[in-house]
Amino acid sequence: MPVIASVPAIDELIAAGSPVAIGVSGGKDSQAAALATFEYLDQVGHAGPRVLVHSDLGSVEWNDSRRMCDELAGHIGIDLVVVRRKAGGLMERWERRWELSRARYETLSTVTLIPCWSTPEMRFCTSELKTHVIVAELRRRFKGQTIINVTGIRRQESRKRASATIATKHKDGRIWDWRPIVDWTVEEVFAEIDRHGLHPHPAYRVFGMSRVSCRFCIMSNLADLTAATAQPEAHDLYRRMVALESISTFGFQGARWLGDIAPHLLDADASHRFADGKIRALHRIAAEAKITPGMLYVKGWPTRMLTDAEADILAETRSRITCLFGFNSACLDRASIHHRYSELLAEHERRAA
Repeated sequence: MPVIASVPAIDELIAAGSPVAIGVSGGKDSQAAALATFEYLDQVGHAGPRVLVHSDLGSVEWNDSRRMCDELAGHIGIDLVVVRRKAGGLMERWERRWELSRARYETLSTVTLIPCWSTPEMRFCTSELKTHVIVAELRRRFKGQTIINVTGIRRQESRKRASATIATKHKDGRIWDWRPIVDWTVEEVFAEIDRHGLHPHPAYRVFGMSRVSCRFCIMSNLADLTAATAQPEAHDLYRRMVALESISTFGFQGARWLGDIAPHLLDADASHRFADGKIRALHRIAAEAKITPGMLYVKGWPTRMLTDAEADILAETRSRITCLFGFNSACLDRASIHHRYSELLAEHERRAA
């Protein structure tokens, strides 16, 4: 087995019998991390509680992901705790985000329409549906204790993760995130799974995918997205996601639209709506391009009143977007926009007082 990465703070917590929780998704990295970490804990004499935790993301999950987690827990001989976001899965979160984007636009609570999808820079799919719910469960389950939260993050995975540290302490000091296989290669990950006589998720060796997370992941390359569309179990989700692309006019991966990857899976009506959505996207982009950088949303927006010229630009843009989407928008002329900005600035002052 390759070397397990650790730091003195983690070693001390292990020696003290602190609880160890390993987040598992059904993918290869968390599978290997769980196998290697529990073996390591046995070797160093860890006597504290241990648990596997799986955050169920709902309809975006592969059918085999939960089964893989169950089999892993059975092999290790440990409990599997399954947690879920109370407000629904990731697909519901994307759909709700579009509803909120529309509502915010109609009331001039934002300058431009907000994309419904998570992105590599804004991964609320991970923070809201995995990290937050898992951490909440660990705090509830191990009250008053310092917890070691293990993840299968590896530096080889991406440029961003290349700088990942071995361990990080949360601000309140109650949880340490530990990345024991951070220096492992992908070959070592699969070798660890094979060494234990287990199989990795079928998406790797059967579906032909390079990564396993959601059926359609914001981080997936074109080959993986195409491979996912070849699986019948993903077809209903594919159509639902393309429908959201169509109504929102935002492609799943920005310039890459899911609807272009497997158009044969769409019926005539869905194909028409998708084509219309892409055309409306071009009109939306053209309309919003007239908004100057100084008018765009920033933290603490709005920070000032608009000039008359800026208010006219925003009024024209909002009128075009409202007509394009059939919104019921307020603030479509200079006077109402100035009034709305004065309301928002006054609200900022009240909150700051």
